[in-house]
Amino acid sequence: MRLTPFLRILVFLGWLTTAGLLLSSSSARADTVHYVALAQTVDQVLTNIRNWIMGILAGVAVVFITIGGLRYLMASGDPGEIEKAKGAFKAAGIGFGLAALAPIVVEILKGIVGGV
Repeated sequence: MRLTPFLRILVFLGWLTTAGLLLSSSSARADTVHYVALAQTVDQVLTNIRNWIMGILAGVAVVFITIGGLRYLMASGDPGEIEKAKGAFKAAGIGFGLAALAPIVVEILKGIVGGV
């Protein structure tokens, strides 16, 4: 692609403007914040772990329900696709079951670690 002299001047001026803005800007300073620990006790750590596990499992289960529903709608009577949709629904049910069991698992961990 060949540039006309006018376009070359325009590109050069744009380059100079950009370089001038980048070189003349002051460096930003950020105040450093030191977090020693966000959670004060083991109980808080385990509760946070439980909340994360429940959220992730429930999110994945919703994705599997969505995939299963879309597969079932798009199956058009194909038995293979209907079975795949049923498999996705089963996986979603297992995911919701595990999300429901997450508090029990954390209580077991609390007993092992010694949290109150």
